[in-house]
Amino acid sequence: MSAVVTRAPRPTPGSAAPDSVVRVRRAARRRRAAVLVVVFALLLAIAVTALAVGAYTMSPADVWRTLWGGGARVESYVVFQVRMPRMLMGLLVGACLGVAGALLQTLLGNPLASPDLLGISGGSGAAAVFALLILGVTGPVLAVAAFLGGVAVAAFLLIAGHRRVDGGYRLILAGVGVAFLCAALTSFLMVRAKLELAQEALIWLTGSLASTPWGNVVTVAVVAVACVPAVVACARWLPLTQMGPASAASLGVRSGTVRLVAIGTAVLLTAVTCAFAGPISFIALCAPAIARPLLGHGAVGIGTSAAVGAALLAGADLIAQYALPGHAVPVGVVTGALGAVFLLWLLTTSKGRQL
Repeated sequence: MSAVVTRAPRPTPGSAAPDSVVRVRRAARRRRAAVLVVVFALLLAIAVTALAVGAYTMSPADVWRTLWGGGARVESYVVFQVRMPRMLMGLLVGACLGVAGALLQTLLGNPLASPDLLGISGGSGAAAVFALLILGVTGPVLAVAAFLGGVAVAAFLLIAGHRRVDGGYRLILAGVGVAFLCAALTSFLMVRAKLELAQEALIWLTGSLASTPWGNVVTVAVVAVACVPAVVACARWLPLTQMGPASAASLGVRSGTVRLVAIGTAVLLTAVTCAFAGPISFIALCAPAIARPLLGHGAVGIGTSAAVGAALLAGADLIAQYALPGHAVPVGVVTGALGAVFLLWLLTTSKGRQL
């Protein structure tokens, strides 16, 4: 009587792939949620500190009571008219710059791609200074001039890196050259301007959140909200465009359209922040570079970059106001110092050596 030998069924190739993919996605979602909780807790702490400290010191309980309409008249004035517009502007500008930096770095695949290093901030700043010193305009017209300057620089960069294998590196080099050219033009305009106007433009060029009216906060908020659909679309389609034009086209994604939307959104966000807060440097560079390691799975991380950028700028503004007792400095001084240290660290790490 012969024994019947039964063989175990062979595992189908790739049968374990769906389970592993699900586990990876779950882990990525949990890590993203944990990072966002920590960053938003930091944002809350920074916001409460910004509303509480100052010449008129308030406790967190006083701030909470004032926010709900129970504070004294002087406390309501200090919170709603002096401190809250500046705090909200810092959060909005930081978030916009974080998003702009994430879009450009993902599009070009280079951690050094940012509006300030690519010359977009310089173009917006030069156009805004021209409008301020030569044309004598402010407000919304200044924002339009800054946007046109950023668009002009972005268009030049697109032409410089069009249909090149090393387009990302060409854009970086062209952007550095454009940034120097815009700086030279801005210096020329400053030298020819009257002393009072030149001093006002110099403070603006440094980047400052002081004396922020509610109208500017509302304008930046409206532009930021209007850009949300474009940002969501870019977050969805940018990873596919990195696979190459042919692969993206096979998946129904038009690389050229995604590229234009990403660059246009980054320019618009940079220009509106530049118009109302000045060309604040290095936030767009640092925020995505910090957000990506926090997420740890190679995602675009646009939302996390926005939260990190908001925390960086709002925290830097607190340092600018109170680090030197009795001597407040523009926030651009602090972001420039911190950004320079971060850039040197980035260049000395393994990522920096791969640039």
